[in-house]
Formats: sequence, C-alpha cells, structure tokens
Amino acid sequence: VSAHTLAVTLGDPRGIGPEIVSRAVRLVEAEQGPLDLIVLGPEGYGQDFPRYEAVQSFEGSEVSAGLVAACSIERAVALALEGTVGSIVTAPIHKPALRSAGFSDPGHTEMLKRLTGSSETGMLMAAEKTDFGAPLRVLLATTHVALNRVPDLLNKDLIVSQAKLLNLSLMVGWNIRKPRIALCAVNPHASDEGLFGDEESRVLLPAIEELRDAQIEAEGPIPADTVFRRALKGEFDAVIAPYHDVGIAPFKTVTFGKGVNVTLGLP
Repeated sequence: VSAHTLAVTLGDPRGIGPEIVSRAVRLVEAEQGPLDLIVLGPEGYGQDFPRYEAVQSFEGSEVSAGLVAACSIERAVALALEGTVGSIVTAPIHKPALRSAGFSDPGHTEMLKRLTGSSETGMLMAAEKTDFGAPLRVLLATTHVALNRVPDLLNKDLIVSQAKLLNLSLMVGWNIRKPRIALCAVNPHASDEGLFGDEESRVLLPAIEELRDAQIEAEGPIPADTVFRRALKGEFDAVIAPYHDVGIAPFKTVTFGKGVNVTLGLP
C-alpha cells in the first residue's frame, strides 16, 4: 500500500469530527484530486467515504461514544503498524467519554504513545500559515496535566529530551537544516533574576547549556509575552512551552482553523 494512504478517525460521534472530516476531504480533493483514505468510525457514518470501516456501533451514551472514539484510534494505529497506511489523521475526541469507557489516556498524544510502545513522544502544535503569515510551531513540554503539577514535572532532563526530539523532527519532517528553538519561560518576566521563581535558573538555563553542547540552537528562557511574537517574526522555527495553556493560548489565537496537533516520536 502507498505511503500516502491515510487512516482517518472520525473522533467522538456526537461532536464535529464526522462533519469536518467530510468537509475537509471534499476541499482537499477539489484541489488535489482523489485521496487514498480508510475512514474509521461508528456504524452508519460512512456514506460520504468510499472506503469506510465501522469499528463499533454507537448507542448514544457517553460510554458508547468513548468506545467508538477509542476503537477507531486503536484500529488506525494497527493499520499503520502493519503497513496498510502510511499515516493517521484523528478528529476531535471527548476526553471524559474516553475515561467513562475505561481508558485512562488523557488525550490522543498519550494514547498514541501507549499503543505504539514509543519511548518518548512530543505534542507539537504546528501551523505553516497564521494570521500573521509566518509559521508557528509550539511544543508542549508538559501536556494534559493540572497546572499545580507542572512544577514537579518540569526538570532539565525533560526539557533536553523534548528539545532533542523536536530538533530531529524539524530536520526530518520539515527539512529545516539547523532548527532554531526558543524556550519559553515559566514565570513572569522569566522570573526577573529569581524574584518570581527559580525554574528559569534551575531548569531552563542548564537545559539550554546542555543543548548547546549538543550543537542544538536553543535560546532562552524568553518571557511568554514576547517569545511567540518573535517566533511569528521568523526568529525561531519552534518554541518549547513549559505547560499546556501558555503554549496553546497564543497558538490558537493566531492559527484557529489553520493549525494541527502533530505527535512527534511515533514509529
């Protein structure tokens, strides 16, 4: 099977997934011609797709919605690992429905990591076009966790390993020969030399030193109120955000409808 064959999951059957997948397929095929897709979802939702695989019936409940979404993802990963498809594309899920159906994964990123047996993955928000024109790519060092857990999760080794994964992914997937990576600060004004926390001196600066020793272009820590503007001006190829909302909020503000979540580190 061609590497261009895609498995596409419809996500939560109660949400916008089925609609946006159908619309997206029509738009892309109008520009590029027929796509080679295997679409995965609940029974009775395949009328818009030539190749459709029903993974589960949808009974209308929260539990049933979670099972449909999870089984679709599991099937897509299986198709990819066996070589039937070259890539997978996933529509939105409802995380509480996954939990109701018995799955502990807090989101797509963690579920894909578990299903593929990957040792490390990265959650990269990427948009090659934004409201300002320039690309914006933001890697979340910590993903779907409560804010009060972030200080305990952030450490030098995490930042270094995520930055190395990002650097390699930008070189291989985006053909950027020497990626320029910015590290977003944790605290206001990058802590103003320790007045507002010590994560910058204790975690980020040692990480930057180690990354530079590994010949990776890393700069920072840069305050959150300026780093994304600088990235949109073309100074950086990607930004590493220390936690979910400090990266997602600016990203969606300038990329809504244009950006995607790319899981780095998968087979």
